[in-house]
Amino acid sequence: MERILVIDDDVALTELLVEILQSEGFGVDVVHRGEDGVQKVSEGGYALLVLDVMLPRMSGFEALMSIRERSEVPVLMLTARGDPVDRVMGLQIGADDYLPKPFNERELIARIEAILRRAHGKSSQPGRPASRAIQQGDVQLDPSLREVRVSGRKTDLTTVEFDVLKVLLLHAGEVVTREQLVLEGLGRQFSAFDRSVDNHVSSLRKKLGLAHDGAERIKTVRSVGYIYAPAADAS
Repeated sequence: MERILVIDDDVALTELLVEILQSEGFGVDVVHRGEDGVQKVSEGGYALLVLDVMLPRMSGFEALMSIRERSEVPVLMLTARGDPVDRVMGLQIGADDYLPKPFNERELIARIEAILRRAHGKSSQPGRPASRAIQQGDVQLDPSLREVRVSGRKTDLTTVEFDVLKVLLLHAGEVVTREQLVLEGLGRQFSAFDRSVDNHVSSLRKKLGLAHDGAERIKTVRSVGYIYAPAADAS
């Protein structure tokens, strides 16, 4: 049985989350403070964390930064805030996905299952060998190690960022629609109101940096999606 740790100070909500997750076959532990969550994570054994942004004393962002210093366990952040800056911040410091409150029960489970599929290394490109490294210029992505290097230096990505980058690299030089990125990279159906893939691309741009000529590696195709500049264009 996979175990999920819920870190949220809303007692009523955590009771609901326990009920929902247990009905799906997960084991669930609950803590109400960020520092307690950090301690529980250090003990290991969790497949995923559900982490609230608004926590007393240690915020969800602070807890996530502390967790990322010691663990790569997947994290789904819950946020009641409508400001997209908060969502981008969570993704940049290591969250795998976010879900605004109030949330739909089925969407919660779908996002958790998608994160776990990625964490388990299940390829969204079954026709391609999982062990073959992908190289574009100075960027190398190794699916078997789930490792990305830029100019030989390892770059830490979340599981979602890794899968989004993999889709872009596999289609370097081609336009990849937002719908395709959500389906293949995030592992769920596309919704016109879901901007999370844009936040992941924004975070990837920051982590990968500019190409040697100062150009963006990932270019926006307005109203359509994104294109990863092929090595010949980015060198």
